[in-house]
Amino acid sequence: QVQLVESGGGLVQAGGSLRLSCAASGSIFIINPTGWYRQVPGQERELVATITKDGSTNYADCVKGRFTISRDNAKNTVYLQMNSLKPEDTAVYYCSAIFLPPLRGTLWGQGTQVTVSS
Repeated sequence: QVQLVESGGGLVQAGGSLRLSCAASGSIFIINPTGWYRQVPGQERELVATITKDGSTNYADCVKGRFTISRDNAKNTVYLQMNSLKPEDTAVYYCSAIFLPPLRGTLWGQGTQVTVSS
């Protein structure tokens, strides 16, 4: 069995920073952690940032210049450094991973709440 465990969420004032971590546990060799998504109640889950194993990154326009995604391949862990946080960044943040061949599909973490007060 394999799972993703997120940590680092919390309450912060606008302009503050948080660092999210996503650690894979269990049979980590069957997955490749790929990035972060977020979801507000009543809305679709949206992409925040993704990263490949060789370090290529992709960001949602609304977080470019403020958020930085990184990874430690040896630890199968992905991080999200969030700076200059805004109230509109408030959401549950989910880590995602893809199952490696011959397996298929996406694995999600349980989510971590990020709340930014104005």
